[in-house]
Amino acid sequence: MELIKSNNEMQWLHGNAVCYSGYREGQNPCLGIYPSYEEIKEDLLILADNWKFLRLYDCGIHAQTVLQVIRDEALDFKLMLGVDMAAEMSNPQCPWGAWFSEEKLNENRRHNSDEIDRLIALVEKYPEIVFSVSVGNEASVDWTDHMVPVENLIGYVRRIKSALKHPVTFCENYVPWTNKLQDLVAELDFLSVHTYPAWEFKTMDDALEYTKQNYYSVADRYPGKPVVITEAGWTTASNGRGIEAWNASEELQAAYYEQLLEWTAKEKILTFVFEAFDEPWKGDSHPLEPEKFWGLFHVDRTPKLVMQELYIKDRA
Repeated sequence: MELIKSNNEMQWLHGNAVCYSGYREGQNPCLGIYPSYEEIKEDLLILADNWKFLRLYDCGIHAQTVLQVIRDEALDFKLMLGVDMAAEMSNPQCPWGAWFSEEKLNENRRHNSDEIDRLIALVEKYPEIVFSVSVGNEASVDWTDHMVPVENLIGYVRRIKSALKHPVTFCENYVPWTNKLQDLVAELDFLSVHTYPAWEFKTMDDALEYTKQNYYSVADRYPGKPVVITEAGWTTASNGRGIEAWNASEELQAAYYEQLLEWTAKEKILTFVFEAFDEPWKGDSHPLEPEKFWGLFHVDRTPKLVMQELYIKDRA
């Protein structure tokens, strides 16, 4: 796969893109309970009508099954494959706690090294399905519970590039790109930005403008690097933890996506909507924990309002 040099040269990548995790009621990667082949097949057939690009977060059993389904069922998807980075340093700024013993950090470093090996092996097995790889997800932002030093991320990027020709990125909140990640930028083929107006107390009145500010704070700083959006979304329910309940609904989600997709389609910015399906395993045990409700579809795979208005086709 030939390296892309600029945002204009990334236009061939433009298309509908979505983050995908297939965990249903009772399933949880932390407990080792994964969706089956048939469940993932069902999900991908739902998504196949409207999306070309999928983003996966790790290289474990879930990702392996997704890739197998795409190959065996001859589905037309291209994947960004990520690695699940564990903390390689403690982070006292994490609000929910991220202090680790040196023994645990060493264990995490071994995990991360093994995860890179799994990434390389999966890409070598499915080179035509995977279009790019990410060296991690939100592993440098101030509040993360899985902080990885920038120099270590650089080492992982170089290790991947020594084995693969696929473009390499890193998926992160917009803020670290504007300061601490400058040395990493030089190693990457393109940059991947996350933007969540609702988490930063924005309303629908200024949500899209804030998203644009987030994106261009990175794109304008590195004019020689292509920049994509790998997470942007709006939750449909909240118990008030971080997002006020009145600022979370299916109507607001639909409004944000309509604005987001109109802008990104016009500018040809590859944008992975967060996310395909609700994930009840996420966040705390409160039934209205906002982490659980970012899906365009409910956990039972029925469409939310945004899908009914914008994507669901008349199959009559």
